[in-house]
Amino acid sequence: QLQASGGGLVQAGGSLRLSCAASEHTFSNYFMAWFRQAPGKEREFVAGVNWSGSSTIYARSVNGRFTISTDNAKNTVYLQMNRLKPEDTADYYCAARRGPYFSRSTGYDYWGQGTLVTVSS
Repeated sequence: QLQASGGGLVQAGGSLRLSCAASEHTFSNYFMAWFRQAPGKEREFVAGVNWSGSSTIYARSVNGRFTISTDNAKNTVYLQMNRLKPEDTADYYCAARRGPYFSRSTGYDYWGQGTLVTVSS
C-alpha cells in the first residue's frame, strides 16, 4: 500500500527526491515518516509529517538538509534530500502509523519497500 521510489547514486553535495505513493488506502489522520537503514545498523527515523503537512519533524543529522512534504491530491509523501553526504547512504523506507509522531520503527503500521540511496565521496 506504500510504494517508495527515487533512490539512486549521487555524488556528495548532490540532491535526490524520494517519493512514497499510497494506494488502496487513504492515509488521512496518519503520521507519515521516512526511515533509513545502513548495512549493519539499526533502522533509524529520518523525518516525519502529519498528513496535512502542517507539522514536520527531523532527525538532527538531516535537519536543514532534508525536507519532508505531502501532496494530498496525489496521495504521496516526498523526501527532498539536499547536500547529501556519504553517511546518508542507506536503504530508505516510508512508513505510516495511526496517531502522532513516534520515532521507533516498531510503532508503524504500514511500510513501503526500501529504495537505495548511495552517496559517493
